[in-house]
Amino acid sequence: MEKKAIVIGSGIAGLAASIRLANKGYQVQVFESNAYPGGKLSEISIQGYRFDTGPSLFTLPEQVDELFTLSGKNPRDHFQYKRLKVNCHYFWEDGTTVRAYADRQAFAQEVKLKLGENPHNITEALNKSAYIYQYLAPLFMHRSLHRWSTWLNQKALKAYLRLGKLGLFQTMNQANKKLFGNAKLVQLFNRYATYNGSNPFQTPATLNIIPHLEFNRGAYFPEKGMHDITQSLYALATELGVNFSFGKPVEKIVIEKQVAKGVLVQGRFQASDLVINNMDMVNAYKTILKDQLQPKKLLQQPKSSSALIFYWGISKEFPELDLHNILFSGDYAREFDHIFNKQTIFEDPTVYINITSVYKKDDAPEQSMNWFTMINVPNNQGQDWELLKNRARTSIINKINRTLKTDIEPYIVVEEILDPISIESKTSSANGALYGNSSNNRYAAFLRHANFSSNLKGLYFCGGSVHPGGGIPLCLLSAKIMSEMIPKA
Repeated sequence: MEKKAIVIGSGIAGLAASIRLANKGYQVQVFESNAYPGGKLSEISIQGYRFDTGPSLFTLPEQVDELFTLSGKNPRDHFQYKRLKVNCHYFWEDGTTVRAYADRQAFAQEVKLKLGENPHNITEALNKSAYIYQYLAPLFMHRSLHRWSTWLNQKALKAYLRLGKLGLFQTMNQANKKLFGNAKLVQLFNRYATYNGSNPFQTPATLNIIPHLEFNRGAYFPEKGMHDITQSLYALATELGVNFSFGKPVEKIVIEKQVAKGVLVQGRFQASDLVINNMDMVNAYKTILKDQLQPKKLLQQPKSSSALIFYWGISKEFPELDLHNILFSGDYAREFDHIFNKQTIFEDPTVYINITSVYKKDDAPEQSMNWFTMINVPNNQGQDWELLKNRARTSIINKINRTLKTDIEPYIVVEEILDPISIESKTSSANGALYGNSSNNRYAAFLRHANFSSNLKGLYFCGGSVHPGGGIPLCLLSAKIMSEMIPKA
C-alpha cells in the first residue's frame, strides 16, 4: 500500500519537501490556508504593475535546479535565470554611490575609486567569507545540527580546529571595522546581517559567510521574476502527482501514543504516515500542536526583524537605479538600536528598493517602474502600526528625495502596503518576524528547531523558522536536510 505524507503549508520549503517526498515514492497531500502557493514568495498585480511580494534576492540557484534534476527533468526547460553583473547599487546622502559589481576585481576598483579603500581589503574580505563558508557550510547549512553524526566526522573536526578564524568570538561590525578603513564600506558589509533579520552590532561575525554567496557564488534574477520560483516548483510538484488543497488550514496535528497519525482539516481526520510542518514553528506550537510538549526555550528566543514594504507603481524611470538598490541611513547603529532595543522605526531608515522592471520590462507600463520599497522594522509587539506606517512613509519619501534629488510623491500612482501584522496574517510568521528567531548571539544556530521532532515519531519540520534558517536557499536546504532523514516509501 502506498505510503502517504501530509505537508502543512506550501511555502518554498513546503513545495520542495513535497517534491522530494514524491520522488521517494510517497503520495503527498499539501494543505494550504491561503488560496495560492508560495507563502512569502508570491506576487501581486495592480493597474499594469507586477510586484514580487517577498524575498527579492536569489542565490544558490542550484538548490532549485536540483529539484528538477532529482525529478528526471532538465531545469532549463522549466526555469530560467541570469547572473547579475551588478549585485546592488548603494547610495549615501552626501552623493557617494557604489556599484557592487559581481566581478570581484571590478568591485574592488569601484571601492578604491569611490571610497579610497585599498582593493586588497575587498579581496581579503571575500576570501575570508569563502573560508567561513568552506568550513561552516557543511555543518550549519547542509546537515542537521541535532544529530551526533554531524559533529563526529572529519568535516566537523576541521571546523573545530579553525574556530578562532570563523568569527564566533566577535560581532560582524567588529570584524568589518578591522577589515576596512572606510566607514561606508563597513556599513555596506554590515548590511548582510539584515539578510536573516539580525543586528550587525550583535550578531557574530560568522554571518560574514553571506557575501560569499553574493560575490563568489553569484546573485541571480529569474527571467520571469522571483515568483517564477514558486510557479515552476508548484508545476513540478503537480506533475509529480502532489495534491494541493488551498483555502484549507490544518486545525490540528493528530498525535496518538507519541506518533503523528495525520491532521484535522475542516473537522475531518486526514490520515498519513508522515506529517511535515512548513508552518512557522512558533505559531505551529501555539495552534496545531498546542496539546503537545512545548519547546519553551526555543519558543521564547528573540525573534528576527520584520519589514515594512510599500509596493509603488512609479510613473517615471530613474536610470541611476538598478534591480537592487540601497539608500543608507546616516546612523546605522541608531537604526538597529531602534529596531531591536526600542522596538520602533528610526527617523532616518535605510531604504531598500527592488525594481524588477529593470530586467523584466513588462512588470511596469512604458516609462514607468515597479518599486518594492522596504525598510527593516521590529517585529510586532503591539506597536501602533498605523502611526508607525504613516511616519515611516514620510521618512522614506524624504530619504528618497534627499538622496536621488527628486520629488517622488507625484510619481506614485499605485500603492499597496505590507506590514508586520499583515505579514503574520498572510504567512503565519510569528509576530511578523521574517526569519523566525534572530541570530543576535553566537549560539543562535543551535536555538533553532530541529528538522524533526525529538519526541513525536513521524513529525518533521522545514521552512524559515527552523534549521538552517530563512531566505530562499536555506528554506530549500531545510527541506533537503529533512527529506534525507525520511526513508523511501
